[in-house]
Amino acid sequence: MKPHINCLMVASVDGRTLHSRWRPQSAKGTAGELFERVHDELGGDAWLVGRVTGQEFAKGQPYPASQETFPRENWFARRDARSSDIKAYGVVLDADGKIGWGRSEIGGDPIVVVLTEAVSDAHLAGLRGEGVSYIFAGKSELDLALAVEILNRELGVERLLLEGGGGANGAFLRAGLVDELNLVVTAMTLVSSKVLDGGAVWLRYRIENAGAEAAVAR
Repeated sequence: MKPHINCLMVASVDGRTLHSRWRPQSAKGTAGELFERVHDELGGDAWLVGRVTGQEFAKGQPYPASQETFPRENWFARRDARSSDIKAYGVVLDADGKIGWGRSEIGGDPIVVVLTEAVSDAHLAGLRGEGVSYIFAGKSELDLALAVEILNRELGVERLLLEGGGGANGAFLRAGLVDELNLVVTAMTLVSSKVLDGGAVWLRYRIENAGAEAAVAR
C-alpha cells in the first residue's frame, strides 16, 4: 500500500528551490521558519529527501573496507519511532551508498536510507555500525514505488512528506506518486488568486524589493 505523499517546497521568485535545508529545528532564517511551520501543520510519519540534500546532514566520511558480507535484505535499527517521543522517520535516497553518516538521526528523527542492491558490503557494515536503518528498492536503480510501499508495510508510514530538491521531487512527480503539492513562495506579497481552466491557478504577487529600497535610501 502506498502512503499519502505530500510534496513540500519553498521556492524563490525565480522558481528555484532554496538550497539551505531547514531540519533540524535549530535552523534559522525566514524561509526556514516558514518551511518548518508548514511541515508541522502537514504532519507526517516520515519525511524524505534525495542524496544531495541528505549529504548536507551527514557528519561522517565514507565507510572503510570490510570483510563482512550481508544479504540484500531490509534492516532496521529501530521500528518504534511512531510509538515513542520521536515524531517521524527521516528517509534519504542514496542509491549507490555514497553518504557516510556519522550519526543515526536528524533532529531526533531516526534515519532510514533507501539503497539499491548494488551497494557495497562495506557501506552496509558502516550503516549497521552507526545504527542507521536501510531498505532496498531496486537492483541497480531506485524503484520509488517499491520504496514507499516498503516504508508503509515495514514501518507503518501512512503520510510521507516529500521535501527534497528538484531532482527527488521531480522523480516522484514523474512516477505519479505525489498526491499533493504544497508550495511556499518567498519574498513576495500575495495580491490575488484565481482558478483557471484545467485546475491552473493564476497567482498575482507584489515583489518585496528590499535591495532596491536600500539602494534608494543610500
